[in-house]
Amino acid sequence: MLEKTVNLASDEQIMESVKGGDLRQASLLFERYHKRIYNFLLRLCFDKMLAEDLTQNVFLRMIKYRSSYRSGAKFQSWIYQVARNIFADHYQSMKNKGFVDVEKIGDMAEEAHDVDEQERLLHRSMEKLSPEQRELLVLTRFQHLKYEEVAQIMGTTVANIKVKVHRAILKLREHYFELEKI
Repeated sequence: MLEKTVNLASDEQIMESVKGGDLRQASLLFERYHKRIYNFLLRLCFDKMLAEDLTQNVFLRMIKYRSSYRSGAKFQSWIYQVARNIFADHYQSMKNKGFVDVEKIGDMAEEAHDVDEQERLLHRSMEKLSPEQRELLVLTRFQHLKYEEVAQIMGTTVANIKVKVHRAILKLREHYFELEKI
């Protein structure tokens, strides 16, 4: 019976190998992170196919720009920053082409999740948040990243992230209870 070998190298060690030219090691990082990155992007765009495409682009960009990875930096923070950039680039290009359809995003949010009414209200409430607030809540509450990591990803302080997350939660509650009344 063949057993699958488990690679115990840290994400940072693997990324150093990728940065050094061993592109086969990138598949290990893909295996470790593709579901998390996909879920992150899905919660931002509410479109399964788009989230899949953007996830692939994240890992293509990881390989293409591997030399930009700083030795000693936390890989998880770096890959989420790449995902944020991919998402921002996509929506900026769509906006420039006039393709941002807010109504469609709302429809896709409900289709993307087979959920009960409370979860549907939560998703609709998330849609009403600003992109920054939605992203903060996805990173901290759904992806379970620590405030320190989110601060690093967003290039700000931990205190700033705490304040922004608190405000985003308050806004989310406000939207949720407004929708619940309807």
